[in-house]
Amino acid sequence: MDLGLVGRKAIVCAASKGLGRACAAALAAEGVELLITARGAEQLEATASDIRRMTGAKVTALAGDVTSKDGRAAILAAMPDPDILVNNAGGPPPGDFRDWDETAWEKAVGANMIAPIMLIRGVVDGMAARRFGRIVNITSGAVKAPIPALGLSNGARTGLTGFIAGLSRQVARHGVTINNLLPGQFDTDRLNTTLAAEAARTGKPVEQVKAEAAAGNPTGRIGVPDEFGRACAFLCSVHAGFIVGQNILLDGGRFPGTL
Repeated sequence: MDLGLVGRKAIVCAASKGLGRACAAALAAEGVELLITARGAEQLEATASDIRRMTGAKVTALAGDVTSKDGRAAILAAMPDPDILVNNAGGPPPGDFRDWDETAWEKAVGANMIAPIMLIRGVVDGMAARRFGRIVNITSGAVKAPIPALGLSNGARTGLTGFIAGLSRQVARHGVTINNLLPGQFDTDRLNTTLAAEAARTGKPVEQVKAEAAAGNPTGRIGVPDEFGRACAFLCSVHAGFIVGQNILLDGGRFPGTL
């Protein structure tokens, strides 16, 4: 399927590895010009080089902190008129809410709610004026089914979800869609960190914890980042203009709900 994205421009955040990288690579394969950003310059440039080699796309790597005002200003200065924005940021650490002070909460909300809202604020009016825009926020399956150890993420990402529910319906008439992708367990550094914490808590080997997670999924496996990236690319396509304000769960069917 031709996604109709050749010549479009995209900002993809936290794109040096994991799900962000997968989304960037999938968009590049469709002929999208990329600005990718992450904190680590060396890994980011290596990713940009890999994507250029694999797809032939134009890829600009801009190292910086998307959770800071200066970081976001640099991103928008480098690509002020994107057609696509993929919001993504590393999730806050797991733990017990009794151990999290106000600073921990402020950091979590800043990274996983305020930062994406500020980037949306910087690009959405331009998208509306050009009558095309696609914004995808990578949140978490924990928005649908909260994970006790990820309380910081549960709270911050659910706040973003509520905001998007309203904004997405205000801008849809202008050709701009905003949706959220909710990853379940994908084979990323984030998952491995979570599994390591579970292994430490239970005294089980990490390999056993990971095998049990795979066995507990209806598909019998952990997700592959590339399949997440392709789902993101479709949401950014010309064919997804009637998908508005949705929270699309990619978890292999692990969440056992009817709705």
